[in-house]
Amino acid sequence: MNPDRIFEAFPAPSYRGNQEQALQDIRDAFAAGNDVVLVRAPTGSGKSLLARAVAGCARRIDEADPSDATGAYYTTPQVSQLDDVAEDDLLEDLNVIRGKSNYSCILPQERNTPVNQAPCVRERGYDCSVKHRCPYFSDRAIASNRSIAAMTLAYFMQTAGSEVFRKRDVVVVDEAHGLAEWAEMYATIQLGPRTVPFWDDLRVPAIDSIERAVRYAENLAGTCERRKDELLAQESLTPGEVRERDRLQELIGELEWFVKDFRDPQSPTTWLVDQSEPRDAGARGNDDGSGDADDQAGGPLTIKPMNPEKYLAHTVWDRGNKFVLLSATILNKDAFCRHVGLNPDHVALVDVGHTFPVEHRPLYDVTQGKMTFEHRDETTPKIARTIVRLMQKHPDEKGLIHAHSYDIQGRLADLLSDFGVGDRIRVHDRDGRDADLEAWKATDDPDVFVSVKMEEALDLKGDRCRWQVLCKAPFLNTGDSRVAHRLEEGQWAWYYRAALRTVIQACGRVVRAPDDYGSTYLADSSLLDLFERARTDTPDWFTDQVERMSQPELPAFDPQAALGDSSSGGRSGGVSTTGRANGRTSTASSGRRDGDTDRDRGWSRSNRRRSSGSSPLADVWDTDG
Repeated sequence: MNPDRIFEAFPAPSYRGNQEQALQDIRDAFAAGNDVVLVRAPTGSGKSLLARAVAGCARRIDEADPSDATGAYYTTPQVSQLDDVAEDDLLEDLNVIRGKSNYSCILPQERNTPVNQAPCVRERGYDCSVKHRCPYFSDRAIASNRSIAAMTLAYFMQTAGSEVFRKRDVVVVDEAHGLAEWAEMYATIQLGPRTVPFWDDLRVPAIDSIERAVRYAENLAGTCERRKDELLAQESLTPGEVRERDRLQELIGELEWFVKDFRDPQSPTTWLVDQSEPRDAGARGNDDGSGDADDQAGGPLTIKPMNPEKYLAHTVWDRGNKFVLLSATILNKDAFCRHVGLNPDHVALVDVGHTFPVEHRPLYDVTQGKMTFEHRDETTPKIARTIVRLMQKHPDEKGLIHAHSYDIQGRLADLLSDFGVGDRIRVHDRDGRDADLEAWKATDDPDVFVSVKMEEALDLKGDRCRWQVLCKAPFLNTGDSRVAHRLEEGQWAWYYRAALRTVIQACGRVVRAPDDYGSTYLADSSLLDLFERARTDTPDWFTDQVERMSQPELPAFDPQAALGDSSSGGRSGGVSTTGRANGRTSTASSGRRDGDTDRDRGWSRSNRRRSSGSSPLADVWDTDG
């Protein structure tokens, strides 16, 4: 790597904000001998341009010995981020490769067939006459032979050990704040009817220990091997059989990795296993060879790694010589390094200052109470009434409601419809979320989108959205065994950092440029407590937002006024949606008297101090996802 090339490799004709200083700091960090540089860059810093500049510092072929790694990888966990890169003219030399399922076969009779189900993977010995023009293999060949290959983190990890995508000199990971969590997710093994093709034919024992899960995984891997061999013996396969074969191969790899890692005395990984109740214990038929045929039948299994350092070593850290990890929310360097298996002594942190005026990104306190499960029936109607008042305050501007879960989304949608403001409300379901989001973004109407899990990778610049509401502090689900295990070990700082990270990411959705502006309203009182608990890990630029937080003047509750011009716009009544989770309609009540005078309410130690005897768990324990 030659960090001195970083300025000439910057792709834009000029710098904006703090980009020039950031490049200098990154260059100096590598020149000082660091192998990894964390770049903490807030929204609007132009992280993709910084990433391109770093990638341009990679060793070139004409500078290398035959055994030297050359070139660079750019990877991001977010598909939307990769789409943005692919469409950016300044990043045209980042050669994008996606998984086979994203490409269609070009054979005349197979135009609607994805490449991962095309004849070349269905028929043994198939000689494709147009493989040289196949969009997937063409993109793969280009990406593997050019200096910068761009791909999702999932594809990057899946190609570990590939002869096509070998080790490179530089690896750039964008949106890297969740790297440990992504690794845990990718290394998690789900065993159930959706993931094991012949699940209903298996005899699944009750798993009462991780050791028993290992024995079961070994035997299941053997069963999968036999079924895969049966498929491979056939001359041709149907598309469904191709999917089964590929899933079996993937499952075998997952199970073998788990068994090998568990039995490695040097592995730092702690494994946990959860088991659900069987749908029909009496329906289990065939013994899968585990020797447990007479045991009580068990249900689907989830096998989870707690410490993904070894998995990351294989899939990420062994793939390059030097690394840059970019994010707005790497909140604690040492903690981040510890969770991803890096030595902090070989890692530098570069902080990029925020260039968006703090007055353009205000936070407002409209808290109505706690949204933990035991308080939700009381608090949700108050938040719904507050949303109506915010719709009145923003009659001509689009809004986004972060509902956190489909349960909360359904409750809010029902209440808002009952209040008579359904004409201005949109929701989505799990299957249609992307299409419904795009439809809402495309409309010029001041509709309000009640969303679930859209705190990240969402660009709502300008009039796409001018205000948003955080309905619930995004604490991790304590019913998850990994979360519970860490809290049992006292890792509360990690727990609060994870929630704060999501809040900061959410706040960045509606302000995307220095001249952009948007308001964020906090409806769950636990958010205020979160700010106090996570104070030491809060970036200075976000602390500025919190310190300036105030309570806004809102109009008295008047649903008719919340409709604005939409009341005469001719749109059909009711919530606009292609489907949502069933919610429970609650009796609406106001959290404050509508005529109350709102007062300034900033973030001070005195009025945010918790009682010394209070338990952290009492404020955040919530098993509702």
